[in-house]
Amino acid sequence: MARKKNEKPINFKYNLKRYWDLARKYKKIIFVTLLVTLLVEVTFLADKLVFKELIDKGTEYVAGSITQQVFISILLGLLALFISIIITRSVMQWVKLHFINLLETRLIFDLKKMMFSHLIRLSYNFHVNNKTGSIISRLVRGGRAIEGLTDVFVFNFIPLLFQTIVVGAALLIFDVGSSIIILLTVAVFILYSFYINKKQQSANIAANDAEDTEKAVISDIFTNVDSIKYFGKERQTQRNYEKYGRKTSASFFYHWNFFRWLGAGHTLILGFGLLFLMLFPVMKLVNGEMDIATVVFIFTVYGNIVGPLFGFDHGLRGYYRSMADMESLFKYYKVENDIKDLPESKNLKIRKGSIEFKDVTFKYKKRYILRNFNLKIPENKKVAFVGPSGAGKTTIIKLLYRLYDLDKGSILIDGKDIKAVKQESLRSELSIVPQECVLFDDTLKNNIAFSNPTASSQEVYKAMRFAQLDKIVKNFPLKENTIVGERGVKLSGGEKQRVSIARALLANKKILVLDEATSALDSETEHEIQKDLERLMKGRTSIIIAHRLSTIMRADLIVVMERGKIVQKGTHSELIKQEGLYKHLWELQRGGYIK
Repeated sequence: MARKKNEKPINFKYNLKRYWDLARKYKKIIFVTLLVTLLVEVTFLADKLVFKELIDKGTEYVAGSITQQVFISILLGLLALFISIIITRSVMQWVKLHFINLLETRLIFDLKKMMFSHLIRLSYNFHVNNKTGSIISRLVRGGRAIEGLTDVFVFNFIPLLFQTIVVGAALLIFDVGSSIIILLTVAVFILYSFYINKKQQSANIAANDAEDTEKAVISDIFTNVDSIKYFGKERQTQRNYEKYGRKTSASFFYHWNFFRWLGAGHTLILGFGLLFLMLFPVMKLVNGEMDIATVVFIFTVYGNIVGPLFGFDHGLRGYYRSMADMESLFKYYKVENDIKDLPESKNLKIRKGSIEFKDVTFKYKKRYILRNFNLKIPENKKVAFVGPSGAGKTTIIKLLYRLYDLDKGSILIDGKDIKAVKQESLRSELSIVPQECVLFDDTLKNNIAFSNPTASSQEVYKAMRFAQLDKIVKNFPLKENTIVGERGVKLSGGEKQRVSIARALLANKKILVLDEATSALDSETEHEIQKDLERLMKGRTSIIIAHRLSTIMRADLIVVMERGKIVQKGTHSELIKQEGLYKHLWELQRGGYIK
């Protein structure tokens, strides 16, 4: 559970640098906050001085050194001073919290914006290999860590620092020995706190990792709740979850056990500090070297230190917890995008739509998917890829979108190497109707407009009519403003595919990809949608991936693939006359589906 002793689990320097990078543009807010905090801490000493003066004058009055009238006037003056201190402290606290809230909300937003921008731009491979639930968990906890770290500085570390300076300076005036005792007590308390908290940091990281894994599992379970219900595996799923929940529980128990030692040690340190602080001033009082007011003042200002010391301890736990949370999040920030734009990359604008694959070689995890793959796709032609699973058909699409980089060769669009253009502009110039259209939990209209946010309402409605969605939508309670649910669960498969077609039409790109666009549909729905797709492909370069050969009979060129290589090319009528894989698949299907 704990990490190796020689491992450095938290990079404090890096995390604090990232924090300062975010905070530095708010220097004025930080300065005002620190100044106000200092004033607040001074007021806590000021009221003790008022109390000391009260005891001094009270002692003089009891001894008959001053008259009752003088004593009463002094009391009224001290009362007025005390009230002014209370009001000042109250106003300063209000101002302090105002600036802290302002600082923290801005820092949290800046962090989330920075991390979200980084994460969304990381490669497809990163998102394939990292669970969504874990990413969300770390992002949310990282935002909370920024708040926690700021709170630690403003409410725990800085007040103790200021209070130690103020109290230490005040006690030097009255009694040097007491000042030294308090400073030593503070120093031992802080050093012990750092020692224990440093010991527990590996356990903190391990607990976070266990919690992230648990949340990722929970996310995966609820994403697949349909499968759990269909197969009646609630109890089995519950047992599977319990393993992860139990590991998280054990990790946190091990982590929190460190604080038993912390609490016991602090009690011991403060106890001995108070013992010595009582011993020396009382001895001076007995010997007549110190008056009672000064003794009372020393004990009361010691109380001023004890509160911030425990606040510091609490803050130190928060500091290490925040550092652990930031460490988990910033691990993502250290991840570099493995798909990078070249410095001289320009935006791509596709005008014709011709595509060429030149000597393309690609391997994934040491396994070759494509070797020396060559193919030219003329503009405005419909080219279909067929072949058994694992032939490399879907890989071709992912390489065209530059979700992965080639090991060798190049892919050209209108004669331009896609590696020489900005990847975001490349993808924005392509349009796709995927096998499963995954929608946002938003309105039907907004899901269609996602491909072209600048489109007018009339253009969106035109796309809906093209995909024959208007006939379906008129039966919805809120028409096109109906929320489709997470991943579009409130729509049928055919309805989602029509949304996908409308979205592709609205994008209005020269290159269109149909990736198993009808394979999940029933025959009747497929027949209807095929008509829409035929209209959609007109005037565009279209790449079609299909298992159902009946959906590609009208393609200008059919490319038959096996084990990453082209084994046949031609039209449907040409290929069924040739002995080979295509004819074999056609005879197996007779308009059906490749097994």
